[in-house]
Formats: sequence, structure tokens, C-alpha cells
Amino acid sequence: MDNEQKSDFISKVPQVTFLFWIVKIFATTLGETGGDAVSMSMGLGYVVGTVIFAVIFALAVFAQIRARQFHAFLYWLTIVATTTLGTTIADFVDRSLGIGYAGGASILFVLVIASLLTWRWSMGTVSVESVSTPKAEMFYWGTIMFSQTLGTALGDWVADSSGLGYLGAAVVFGGLMLVVVGLYFWTNISRTILFWAAFILTRPLGAVVGDFLDKPTENGGLELSRYTASIILLVLIVALILIFPPKAAEEAH
Repeated sequence: MDNEQKSDFISKVPQVTFLFWIVKIFATTLGETGGDAVSMSMGLGYVVGTVIFAVIFALAVFAQIRARQFHAFLYWLTIVATTTLGTTIADFVDRSLGIGYAGGASILFVLVIASLLTWRWSMGTVSVESVSTPKAEMFYWGTIMFSQTLGTALGDWVADSSGLGYLGAAVVFGGLMLVVVGLYFWTNISRTILFWAAFILTRPLGAVVGDFLDKPTENGGLELSRYTASIILLVLIVALILIFPPKAAEEAH
């Protein structure tokens, strides 16, 4: 694609700022409580829940790609769709198929790496700033879908299998996020690599926080209503977007 053709497209992903990461954590937590609300509280099960969220995800991605400019609410709707879908897929793979947390996380990790490598081979870069064409957006959302599902499996694996519990797992993933922040400020490691590392880590962090909010007290949770927790998180996300409107990535330059 020549420069004139490229100019027809603009970035439809947000500038990566501190607020971006806060909203991302809220969105991943909402994905956990929302996904559990549909599959567990409503009693629909993982398969039906996955079908419902897959349809929402497909429609959101279609709208995102068709959009002519960056729309904050559309973007974050698509992110939330990936987190809820990732929750039900990971739970189905880990529990219903009997693969287990370790097996599910390993498979999904391979899929994330394969998606990133294919994206880089096809487009030459996997940086957020490059997401300005429909083809790049397809790779972007596909990679995010795999990473959100991986994050759910990782969160469950560390919280349940290691015996750390939800708060212990939150400390682990929060600590890893701080390591990434330190590497960002004090090393020359590729910012693109650090972005995707942080993006993946926010998902298990949100997953274990979501589980802490809605799981039974005997299992280490607060046993809050999944509906109530989801509504509160949704209100927080909307409020942050309205109070601090995010800009498109290209506007950061």
C-alpha cells in the first residue's frame, strides 16, 4: 500500500497512557464478573455463554473496522467483548474439556505468540501505532482475543492451583506489572514487547480481582453479586471515558 492509500486510514486505537491501563484493568475485571454472570449466575453454561459473547465480539469488531475514526466507547466495548468471551472460552477449555489450567494456558500462550509472529511477518511490525488499516486491525483484535483468553487461564492457574488465592495472585500479577513499568522507564527494551507483556498481564490481574469480588467467602472471595459488581465496573469505565476522553494513538505524536 503506497503513502497516498495509507493516508485514507487513521488510527482507531487509543493513545497508551496511564488512564488506558486503568480502564483496561477495569475492563478485564468486568470481563470476569460479566462472563461468570452469564455462564454461572444465569445458568447458561460455558458453551451458550461463549456463543453469546462470540456474536457480540464479532459485531463489535465489524463495527470497529468499519468505523472511519476512533470512537472510545466502541473501542472499549470491543475490549470488554474480548474479556467476557475470553472468560467463557478459558473456563470451557480448562474445566469442561478437562485440559486443566496448565494445559489451557500453554495452548493459549502458543496461540498468542503465533498470532504476533504472523502479524509481524505479514505487516512488518506489531506496534499499536501501526494499527491503521483493516488488515492490521484484524491481527490486532485476533491477538487481543487470544491474550485475553490466556490471561483468564493464567489467573485461574495461579489463584487456584498454586494455593495463593485471589489476593495472592493479584499481588503476583500486580508485581509483574510493576516490573514491566520499571523496564519501560529504566531500560531500552522494545516498547512494543513491553506493551504486549503489560497487555497480557492486565488480564489475569483483572481476572483474579473479579474472582475475589464474586466468589464465595469460603473460597476466599467477597461473594458480591456478579450483576452488582459488573454494573459498578461498567459505571467506572464509562465515567473515566467521559471525564478523561482518550485520544487516538496517532494524536500522541
